[in-house]
Amino acid sequence: MTTDTRDPSELHVPVLLDRCLELLAPAASREGAVVVDATLGMGGHSEALLDAHPGLTLIGLDRDTEALRLAGTRLARFGDRAIRVHAVYDEIADAVRGAGFDRIDGVLFDLGVSSLQLDEADRGFAYAQDAPLDMRMDQSRGETAADVIKEAPEGRLRAIFERYGEEPLAGRYARAIIAARQLAPIERSGQLVDVLQEATPAAVRDQRHPAKRVFQALRIEVNGELSVLERAIPAALDLINLGGRAVIMSYQSLEDRLVKRELTRRSRSTAPAGLPVELPEHRPEFKLLTRGAELASDEERARNPRAIPVRLRAAERTRDGR
Repeated sequence: MTTDTRDPSELHVPVLLDRCLELLAPAASREGAVVVDATLGMGGHSEALLDAHPGLTLIGLDRDTEALRLAGTRLARFGDRAIRVHAVYDEIADAVRGAGFDRIDGVLFDLGVSSLQLDEADRGFAYAQDAPLDMRMDQSRGETAADVIKEAPEGRLRAIFERYGEEPLAGRYARAIIAARQLAPIERSGQLVDVLQEATPAAVRDQRHPAKRVFQALRIEVNGELSVLERAIPAALDLINLGGRAVIMSYQSLEDRLVKRELTRRSRSTAPAGLPVELPEHRPEFKLLTRGAELASDEERARNPRAIPVRLRAAERTRDGR
């Protein structure tokens, strides 16, 4: 059996690490604090949190078994303070209960595709590398991107590209895929890129890579990312103790829109219009800790290209909603 000797710290540079630590510190420094890293990945943010707060228990979730294995190596020195759970982040409530807790003091979401998934060609996430069209974050279950390309009718393909990729050429690409797959199965990323390149007008090819939005859309579809996120954010916020905090990093507009909507909803008064006095039960559950979405600094963007699209939002619980 081959032993995986890769060092997770060399495979991944955590995005906005110092800012995440700063925002979570008031919650993570409490006595007996519990923080959930809902997107554990290779454990960079979790390691820093555990180092900074010796009394902290961290529950790390990930659907990617390879990421969990690598994070386990990185976090082994923390013993039972680091609890790893194979789960999708909308299963956060079950994961927390399974670890023996009812509530948490903080939660971190670092959304989108991980460095591990992008950098390993055989996962099929990157359009710049030819590989099997897989794109599953959890390779133990679910349909692959190749399955979608093989089986989806034209209307479904078009809807996927429009909704999840905001692709203006969605219909054109859907028709091209249907025509191409009648000649031969499209099973590799290189094949799909060739089909998209051929279907793209030269003027558009000069402006952007034709595959970027389509690959994003397929990844979101295969992993159910937006529907999972729509369930996960409210579930996570419901678990947070008074004074606890949520920090959420998004990497594309569809994710950020969902996050913004839920945080905004929770940070508004629910008092009916015209009520002379705001009753305690109408006060906002959370207060926003960021003005809009925060971006990475120019220095970090230059140092770590993965930080270029990040949008960070954070909130603190100010009223117990239970």
